[in-house]
Amino acid sequence: MALFTAGYLAPYLLPTIVGRIDSDLPVTATQAGAIGSALLLSSASAGFVFASRVDRIGARRLARAGLALAALGYGGAALTTAVPAVVVGAALGGFGSGTATAVAATGIAAQRTPHRATTLGLLSVSALASAIYLTVPRLGPGHGLPLAAIALTAAAVWPLTAGLASGARPPAPPLAAPVREPLPRRRAGLLLAGAMPLWAMAQNSLWGVSGRIGVTQAHLDEATVGVVFALALGSGLLGVTAAGALGPRLGHALPVGAGTALIAGCIALSAAATDLASFATGEIAWNAVYPVVLSYVIGLAAALDPRGRWVVLVGSAASLGTAAGPLTGSLLSAHVGFPAMGLIVAAALLLVAIPMTAVALRVGPVDTPDTAPDFTQPAEPVAILEIAVDTRTVPTTRVGYDTAGSEAD
Repeated sequence: MALFTAGYLAPYLLPTIVGRIDSDLPVTATQAGAIGSALLLSSASAGFVFASRVDRIGARRLARAGLALAALGYGGAALTTAVPAVVVGAALGGFGSGTATAVAATGIAAQRTPHRATTLGLLSVSALASAIYLTVPRLGPGHGLPLAAIALTAAAVWPLTAGLASGARPPAPPLAAPVREPLPRRRAGLLLAGAMPLWAMAQNSLWGVSGRIGVTQAHLDEATVGVVFALALGSGLLGVTAAGALGPRLGHALPVGAGTALIAGCIALSAAATDLASFATGEIAWNAVYPVVLSYVIGLAAALDPRGRWVVLVGSAASLGTAAGPLTGSLLSAHVGFPAMGLIVAAALLLVAIPMTAVALRVGPVDTPDTAPDFTQPAEPVAILEIAVDTRTVPTTRVGYDTAGSEAD
């Protein structure tokens, strides 16, 4: 859960990162969005690189390397105002975040109920991000504050990795033939992974420019926008708590399909906001639903492969869309305005909800405790073939014993 929090914190803080880079550094709004996209693209690339290598490298070693990169990258970007150095630091930190997320994803997939483990992780990162949104505006201006918060989180999580596996998975016995397990349910997994970039891009097209919508279109100050974001993430805590209580009782199809459609409506409302009431309503409602749907999507990916490979691949595919979100939102809003951008993004979400729901209908609720193997119960009866054996003993007489092959034999 700590690794999940450290890895997911950067996307949650994306609005304030992009907004402060735009206001504090000599870059345009589109360039600030591109820096945010570079951070998230680097995070996605780490997920693709380490999707199937966590066992071979070792969870503890890989997690500590990722957290160290995150602390160094984000910390370096926070301490400089040189734009190239900020870009490099953000990309390096993003790669570290993605590495930590890959390790966390494989651990979540190995749990008996991945959906509930995901909700705990989302609760953790939402709570931390809410606290940061309430605190950062009170500490003053500057692009470095949200980046420093991510770096400090990575440094704080690093000692907690002692509980992870210490090394790589032991090699197979010398005489055993190497077995490569193919990805199960490949068609469903590829369809879900192919839909996730557009799903995530739509979410972060709004999230990346939400701060600018609140300041420039709804005419709010940064402190008020920060309070709205904190309340929005707080509503996400309530939504994730409810999702955790429900678990997989609703299946995957209803939360993923209907939830995505509801998110589309919230995005259109928030993008068209012109005052505090409409802006707060759209952001709070959206953030209440988004983590709920995300938790079911991660649970759906975990149901495709107990080893967690589809979780990492689907998460990395989503990170690609997340990476494109800030730049896409900045470009659309610059050319057609915030309200039209919201309508375009909402239409894309409704379109992508179709294949995601189809995958959820095919897979079904397979990550419940009732469907997982229960090794505490006796196994099914097994038919035993009985063979009659003549047990009569034949008397033998031996005079003595000697070594094998001797003349005494």
